[in-house]
Amino acid sequence: MSDISERSDPNPSDAGRDDSVRNESNRRGVREWLSDLFSDEPENLHELMELLRDAAARQMFDDEALNIIFGALHVGDMHARDIMIPRSALVIVQESQPLEELLPIIIESRHSRFPVVGDDVDDIKGILHAKDLLPLVLDQSEFSMKDCIRTASVIPESKRLNVLLQELREQRYHMAVVLDEYATVAGLVAVEDILEEIVGEIADETDPQDLIAIQRIDDQRYHVAALTPIEDFNEHFGAGLN
Repeated sequence: MSDISERSDPNPSDAGRDDSVRNESNRRGVREWLSDLFSDEPENLHELMELLRDAAARQMFDDEALNIIFGALHVGDMHARDIMIPRSALVIVQESQPLEELLPIIIESRHSRFPVVGDDVDDIKGILHAKDLLPLVLDQSEFSMKDCIRTASVIPESKRLNVLLQELREQRYHMAVVLDEYATVAGLVAVEDILEEIVGEIADETDPQDLIAIQRIDDQRYHVAALTPIEDFNEHFGAGLN
């Protein structure tokens, strides 16, 4: 009886072998997927994205990581003109403005950086950082815009976003002024705008919480924010605008 009992008792080493077999099976699954990936190399972006979706379906990474990868790939096909804040929406300050005129603009807009212009909007002098005004306000020092502004990064609207992001990181700039083909100011792109194309909307405490792009007034009238994306407009009204 003792021999039978000893043979029927679970052996701890068997459990260890089972875990080893499962781990080896998991590793084999990853190796097989990688082997398929490189043996059948994707010929275009669509095929690559399908392979990545397949990897996410196998739970090699989660959906959030997949969306970030897709966002990074998408940015490579976009240009500054695609995401820039348009000229009409820019909050600018003039080189000749005194401090008492600047402060209300800065307080009301809640921005941290402002393009500084000379005679007109196309005469870019630099970028004003709001934080650079704090010592002047506290010490009541004499204000000189020329002593406060920093060099502006100026780019063409055709600049690819992945290249722009790399350049802004290397130059340690947070924004760039965008020029059109006629060398006039078309808009502005911030690092945050590019990152949002990759990781999604980045909200902070200064963003309006109750902004609604499309509001119904009555059966015949709607209030539509000027910067509402065409895609959102089409989806809401069933339109086909381009």
